[in-house]
Amino acid sequence: MDKTKFLENHLVRRHGTNCYKWDDLESKFGDKDLISMWVADMDFKTSEHVVSALMERISQGVFGYSNAPAEYWRIFSDWMETRHHFLLRKEWVRFSTGCVTGIAWAVNAFTNPGDACLILTPVYYPFHNVVTNNKRKLVKVDLTYHAGHFSMDFQAIEKAVIENDVKMFIQCSPHNPAGRVWTEEELEAVLEICKRHNVLVVSDEIHQDITMKGHPFIPAAAVRKGAYAEIVITLNSASKTFNLASLPHSHIIITNEALMKQYDDFASALNRTEINVLAVAATMAAYQHGGEWLDNALEIIGDNYDYLKYTLNAEAPDIATCALEGTYLAFLDMRKCVETGHLREFIQDRCRLAVDYGEWFGENWAGFVRLNLATDPAYVRQAVRNIVGELKRI
Repeated sequence: MDKTKFLENHLVRRHGTNCYKWDDLESKFGDKDLISMWVADMDFKTSEHVVSALMERISQGVFGYSNAPAEYWRIFSDWMETRHHFLLRKEWVRFSTGCVTGIAWAVNAFTNPGDACLILTPVYYPFHNVVTNNKRKLVKVDLTYHAGHFSMDFQAIEKAVIENDVKMFIQCSPHNPAGRVWTEEELEAVLEICKRHNVLVVSDEIHQDITMKGHPFIPAAAVRKGAYAEIVITLNSASKTFNLASLPHSHIIITNEALMKQYDDFASALNRTEINVLAVAATMAAYQHGGEWLDNALEIIGDNYDYLKYTLNAEAPDIATCALEGTYLAFLDMRKCVETGHLREFIQDRCRLAVDYGEWFGENWAGFVRLNLATDPAYVRQAVRNIVGELKRI
């Protein structure tokens, strides 16, 4: 399917559908007439195979307590092996209602109140909240940033681990909002620090499938053929990949038997919900038949990013467009062209955009904005035109 056909078949107008991204603009931003580029979901219908699987499952008319069918494990394993060269075993997997929930459960299962948990900022804001809301000590290390590119400061990470007696490192891979797909060398370096200092790693890999050409994703548990898998708890889901966020379902992957027993002992005390049968059906269909849909969606996202980057580089060179290796979230450094204290006024009131602001991801990142590119190319072009035009009026 070509890109034009994909957009004709899958692009939807979501206004009036109880959609958080578009219908909550007034409550979030005080203005319902903005171009919405903030919440990280897509303005694309999911794969028709997913829709068909859901319709078939709904037609049964019974939604009682259920298990994941045996076929689920083969389909999920095939996806992980084919796309990410990760050999999965059924006994390594537990279910959760979402990756952030999975982080919260891991924090409670493997640390105690007051223990230090490390995150690398700027990072998705629930990472901050899930630590502090569970009465753990939040330790933050800024990523190194230069001219639109983020990297890890391994010396600062190790220093923070030692000084704070860090017990858990919560990793975002691929990284939101920095847009990095960490290389195997980078992952090995940070995992080696964690191994050396007995730090458990929780790797949120919800964006694992959303990567640009030339930037292959490597699961943390697969680094150096699994050399660090014993200290890694992996979280992933089809939800971000196939736009299924309102069908809560994710995986907790633990290869270490002792850690799995510790997790199971913790989970047995929870009032756990049963699996979501519709989410299971959707996930199976997505992983079995959704590859072509995903490839087309990635092309649209890549085109949107290229237009954003090249146009801003040419017409607003003071904006640094951060490299997008993974996720569909572009991060713009606007500190050279708009005073930080006036950025919201510029972006919202003048450019008419609803975005995520850098300080939401960490206090040192004011002056950045994050834009969701999994949307209509017309919105991206209008957003760029608005930014360029308003900058000329300053």
